Amino acid sequence: MAFGTTPDWFHISDDEEVVWESRPHPIAMGTGVPIAIGVVIVGLFVAGWTGAEGVGIWTVLGVVLAVAGTAVVAARYLVWTNTRYVITSSELYKKRGVISRDVTQFRLDRIQNTSLRQSMLGRLVGFGDLTVYTAGSGDPELTFERVPRPEAASSVLSDRLEGSATDEPVR
Repeated sequence: MAFGTTPDWFHISDDEEVVWESRPHPIAMGTGVPIAIGVVIVGLFVAGWTGAEGVGIWTVLGVVLAVAGTAVVAARYLVWTNTRYVITSSELYKKRGVISRDVTQFRLDRIQNTSLRQSMLGRLVGFGDLTVYTAGSGDPELTFERVPRPEAASSVLSDRLEGSATDEPVR
């Protein structure tokens, strides 16, 4: 499975390829987004309704609500769109951050165990958490939170781990 261009936040070697890439499920933006969209709609309605009679306190309040709601939606979208999960033929990457950037990277040969967790809502909507444990640590080292279709990501990772354990290339 080949993907487009290599993201600018990591560099892969010539013999390495991206085998899976995703961002969190849109549900990761949280309940704040629909609430904020509701606030925008109410704000626009109040500003539009009261603005016809001239600019007053209610019109200003409506505009402030619309701007605040838009800011919340934009901030949550930026965090969501700037979170990436990547599995290459030899490493795992997790990138987060809008202004600053935090990239966690693990070689596949360091992975001791993985786990997949899905809540009831996650099973219904199609997201879950894929957690990676490395050798010498009992604590989770890396978690891909709210991954869409987590069973596919887990399957790709398992295939890669089996390939690296037997030193056979997996295609």
